[in-house]
Order: sequence, then C-alpha cells, then structure tokens
Amino acid sequence: MTSAARDVVPADRPLRIALLSYKGNPFCGGQGVYVRHLSRELARLGHDVEVLGGQPYPVLDETDGPGRLTFTEIASLDLYRQPDPFRNPRLGEYRSVADVVEYATMRTGGFPEPLTFSLRARRHLARHRGRYDVVHDNQTLGYGLLGLERIGFPLVTTVHHPITVDRALDLAAADGLVKQLSVRRWYGFTRMQRRVAQRLDSVLTVSQSSGREISEHLGVRPERVHVVPIGADTRLWSPDPSVAEVPGRIVTTSSADVPLKGLVHLIEALAKVRTERDAHLVVVGRRREDGPVAEAIRRLGLEQAVEFRGGISDAELVDLVRSSEVACVPSLYEGFSLPAAEAMATGTPLVSTTGGAIPEVSGPDGETCLAVPPADPGALAAALGRLLDDPDLRRRMGAAGRERVLAHFTWERAAELTAERYREAIATGAGQRARAGAGWRYV
Repeated sequence: MTSAARDVVPADRPLRIALLSYKGNPFCGGQGVYVRHLSRELARLGHDVEVLGGQPYPVLDETDGPGRLTFTEIASLDLYRQPDPFRNPRLGEYRSVADVVEYATMRTGGFPEPLTFSLRARRHLARHRGRYDVVHDNQTLGYGLLGLERIGFPLVTTVHHPITVDRALDLAAADGLVKQLSVRRWYGFTRMQRRVAQRLDSVLTVSQSSGREISEHLGVRPERVHVVPIGADTRLWSPDPSVAEVPGRIVTTSSADVPLKGLVHLIEALAKVRTERDAHLVVVGRRREDGPVAEAIRRLGLEQAVEFRGGISDAELVDLVRSSEVACVPSLYEGFSLPAAEAMATGTPLVSTTGGAIPEVSGPDGETCLAVPPADPGALAAALGRLLDDPDLRRRMGAAGRERVLAHFTWERAAELTAERYREAIATGAGQRARAGAGWRYV
C-alpha cells in the first residue's frame, strides 16, 4: 500500500464500498459467485459493502464480521427471465430511457444489460454523492461508468476474462452465415467494453492468463492490470470422510451449453471410459433438450449414464463433489476456474484441461491434478480412467490439491488484496480526480 493511500484513508478506517454487478445470481456463473463471496469477506474485514445488482439478483450471505453488508436493487426490465425469456414488457413497466434502449437492443438481437445497468447505476450513484469511498464494478464495463470521478467516486473494475474470448469461440462454432451474423450482433457490447476498459485506471483480474488477454484483447496498459486470485470458501468446501464415494462417479459443473465449457468433449470421453469400466457423469447445471451436448448424449447412447442436477443447495453441491471419485474441468478456456478450486478444496482429485488460466489454479500435472489439452476426448478419457482405477493416486492427488487451495486460493486472501487495491485507487489517479472534482474529502 502506498503512503498516499494511508494519508487519504487511514488504514484503521473501514471503507464504504459500492459493489456493482449487472447480474448476480450465484447459480448462473462466476460473476454471481464472485459478488457473493467477496462481499461477505470484505464485511468480515470490517468494511461496509452495499451491493448494487440487477436481475437475477444476487444471493448474499449473512456476515459475522463487524462490517455491514446490504443490497440495493438496480432493476432492469428482466427480459431474459424464466419462464418467459425475450418477453414484451407492458407499457407501464417503462420508467426511463434505459428501459427503452434495453428493449430495443434485445429485439434487434443484441445483449443490452452491461450498457443499461451502467446507466442505471450511474443515476443511483449521482443521487448518493459522498456515500461511498470507492465503486467496484464487476465486469459491466458500460459507458455509464466513465467519468465517475467527476461525481466523487474512484472506480475499480474486475474483468474475469475478456468476453471477446467467448465471442471468438462462439463464432468458430457458428454454422452458416445467418448464425455468424447473429453471434456478432449478440456480442456487439464487447466494442463498448473495449472502449471503456482502455480508459480505466485500475483493472483487477483473477489470473496472469486473464491479465495478458485483457491487455491484448481490450487494449488496457499492462501496468493498470492487477492480479488478485480468487478461490474457494474452504470452510464450506472441505473434506468429509463420512461422505461415501460413489464408485465410478465423475462430476463437472457447466452453467451453460456453450463451446467454451467443453462439455461435449467430456461426453465423448465418458463414452470411451465406459468401454472398459463402469462410470457415470453428474453435470451440475440444467439439461437442455437440444444443442451439441444433448445430441452427443443421444448419439453415444449415454442417456442413462449422464445426470444433470440444477438448483441444488450449497450443502448438496459440496456433498455431490465429495461423493465423486473424480472431478473434471473440460473447458476450452477459463479466466480462472472456481469449480477446479472448489473441488480441490474438498480433496476430490481433479482432471482438468490446460485451457486459459486453469493450470494456474490446478497446479502441476501429476502432482495436484491430471492435466490434458483442451478439446481432446481421448486424453480426457485416459486421465479419467487412470484416476478411476487407482485409489491411492486419488488420495494423494486429492490431498495435494487441497493444500494448494489453502495456500493460494481463499476468499479471505482475495478480500484482503482487493481492499488494498481500493485504498490505492482512492489515493491515486481517479481517486485524486474524484476528490478534486467533487469537493469532498475522505475522513
């Protein structure tokens, strides 16, 4: 921490933090998990955290620390909600220009939420000048967040990984010109995110791999990118010898049926594994009746060997992982990989690909995991079979994996490092402009 940071906000004075997330449900992807666990640990450190979130709204934990943790709705039209996604809102639901922009963008095939949430969040912040010491944006990167220092708020932004990576993979998998044009339109918001990212003073990310790609894909200067690894809630994700292993059980997490997650390659690997031994796969996520994964399950005759479980509780999820002989992360790319860290924290041995930042989490091949190339069902099958056939290797690798998580990837450590970045942002760059432009002081 710089001396200037200590002068502006004394180290013993808790911070007042606005944590923004345009979607926050912890069961729909890494952004919701990030908000849930980081906000809890920041409050345990004594900071006051107000989460400003859009639908699906975040689920926040009770905190036993001295800081306060509160939630404020930044409501959208919720156009993608179940059971009526891409709905037509009633006229009385429109309350602002942002609502009109949101609906028009959705109807023309784009994804509006990063832009429209940023506009709504800015309006909220402008009404509450002096209420927060720092604003922390969770990968919105919308135009509404530019120039927040002019109304008194230093800004720190987390980019888990550039969404341009998802765009490239979806384009590569798109079949035909019409589908490619649809993908390009959906990802139109990435142009905005690139422009916004280039104007930020402080960008946090979760891995060295993501840091390099943020500079390459978004054009952010490397000295403005700071790596703060995240991890597992090791009080929840822990070994429990009373939970019996289910023979042949493999578990994986897949929040969406998209090429990025590599689930179709794991399905193909499972078919190979089952030619020599009994094995079955449990997928944490909701099953789709169409798409490449469903087609692969039908083609390979695996309807009775693949089970999908969605909407389960934390305790059920942890016990599911504990009961598995092997956990698998088959992704083509990850900016971090929370499922890898969480499985390792339970002592469940891991098979993972080398896509993106996964090796930074899973560690050395043969020590804390078995690592294979992305999109290689044969290599996945060989690694899964090796672990399924060797109980001693599973025990050794599971124990080594948990030690790695305890040493490097906990939410307590993530919160401490993030708070240091807040104080530096307050003291320098946008923080200085915020104090000069808004005419108020941090005390």
